[in-house]
Amino acid sequence: MAKESEQFERGLQVRREVLGADYVDGGLASADDFMMAFQRITTEWCWGYAWTRPGLDRRVRSMLNLAMLTALNRPAEIKLHVKGALTNGVTVDEIKEILLHATVYCGIPAGLEAFKAAHAALAAEGVLGPKASGA
Repeated sequence: MAKESEQFERGLQVRREVLGADYVDGGLASADDFMMAFQRITTEWCWGYAWTRPGLDRRVRSMLNLAMLTALNRPAEIKLHVKGALTNGVTVDEIKEILLHATVYCGIPAGLEAFKAAHAALAAEGVLGPKASGA
């Protein structure tokens, strides 16, 4: 791979820290020339530019991502970013509140998909509490 820009390198570091090195490095390793264009723009602009700016911390950025991904109805990305949100210090209860808030503005179908995706990711991470009883 050719020498990458400083912004790409900063983005790669943040991306690995938030999403996990195995996930990120796997995506890079499996990218052919066509997909590498996407990997570069994602790493350089999303992670190297937006995620490294000083105005918001990673925790807040993760919270925003979950709300926006709910609005966009992107459950696969929600699963990925739930794990990143946990890494960035967002609690399970905060994730629930973010999704409830987004459901009100985005609608029940989008909220349901977000809750199902988040639940699967939280279960996979082993961080869900006991099943509620009664009601």
